Amino acid sequence: MFDVVVVGSANLDLVATVDRLPGAGETVPGHSYAEYPGGKGLNQAVAAARGGAVTAFVGAVGDDVAGAGLLDVMRADGIDTTAVAVVGAPTGRAMIGVGANAENSIIVIAGANDAVTGDGLPACRVVLSQLEVPVAAIRSAFTAARSMGATTVLNPAPAKPLPDDVLALCDVLTPNEHEVELLGGVDRLLSLGARAVVVTLGARGAALHTAGGDVAIAPFAVTPVDTTGAGDTFSGTLCARLALGEELTTALRAASAAGALCTTRAGAVPSIPYRIEVDALLAGG
Repeated sequence: MFDVVVVGSANLDLVATVDRLPGAGETVPGHSYAEYPGGKGLNQAVAAARGGAVTAFVGAVGDDVAGAGLLDVMRADGIDTTAVAVVGAPTGRAMIGVGANAENSIIVIAGANDAVTGDGLPACRVVLSQLEVPVAAIRSAFTAARSMGATTVLNPAPAKPLPDDVLALCDVLTPNEHEVELLGGVDRLLSLGARAVVVTLGARGAALHTAGGDVAIAPFAVTPVDTTGAGDTFSGTLCARLALGEELTTALRAASAAGALCTTRAGAVPSIPYRIEVDALLAGG
């Protein structure tokens, strides 16, 4: 049995660094360009694996050089790729601009990710997904997860409205402030059956909302370089800690530390910390 299964996207990230992100119709000079493995699903799977969880990935890549490279990245972190389909569409891409203040702007082209179905979910303790794959795939995977008694965690990003029947399959949601409002607010999500709604607040930490009340998750003070992948690292680490038996607030503290560490390095996958780094920050250095 796997600790964590991620049903999600895998992209090749094309990253340009600039002094400031351009406005509409504006061209700005860039300082550097790099290509990194990414996609919210792949990022989250790597975070779960580096967090100590035995992890599998359910997704799709293209029959191209980028797809082969992403499969190699997953396997290098010990992620099981048995349920990754290789399809006749280009591997997903994300075009990312990163400003001098470490904020980013992202355009995602789904490509092969549109072929993800969520079928063939292996036995596991926690299933994690996001919104870079079809909603039907999330519905299928979470229905299967519920039938096997696994915990379902949804990171509802990129933001878009979701049908009530899908939200009702989510045990834990990890939206940011914008995403939670688009989904109708914390109270609505709890009324649909969520056990917990964790609203990520960037440099201000996170807020845990349950039927029993609210808990603030304090941030960690770091000097950010690139915020790409921080939210994915938070969600993947949270799932790893839950699967390994930690109580929710303890797991959230570790997720907050991992997300903070992620911002101190460039790129998505290259910046995701290992458990030993997270534990060191939790211990105060």
